[in-house]
Amino acid sequence: MITAFVYGTLRQGEANDIFHAAARHGIAAPVLLGRASLWGRLYDFGNYPGLRLESDGVEVLGEVYQIEPALVPVLDEIEDIYPGKEGLFIRQQAQVEVHLAGQPQVFDCLFYPVTLSAVAGRPMIAGGDWVAHRLGKMALSA
Repeated sequence: MITAFVYGTLRQGEANDIFHAAARHGIAAPVLLGRASLWGRLYDFGNYPGLRLESDGVEVLGEVYQIEPALVPVLDEIEDIYPGKEGLFIRQQAQVEVHLAGQPQVFDCLFYPVTLSAVAGRPMIAGGDWVAHRLGKMALSA
């Protein structure tokens, strides 16, 4: 199994919900290990966010899942990651702490930050929570 940290549209209930992505491809459902965060800056790209890891940033909220290795190419496709093609997102690994049964455990998680050049001119999401930000934008436009 692989662990993955998701912070945007791959979160449960969002547009690219990781459970739905697995089900569409006949892959076993991910297992939610818990909520977690990484320090960085979250940027608004309209219908999705982009994360840049920054030690002086804010806590960017997300979820950590155990996933089948077969789900990685599906996530790569969602994030437009293809060999030899430079895109908006990149696949990286990060150490993420999750509290399981009250005890902190650190997992080496796959996650998808955006490239540095992509964030130029993009508004930052100050609170570090894509879901709260998206819901706030929806309320303002209603």
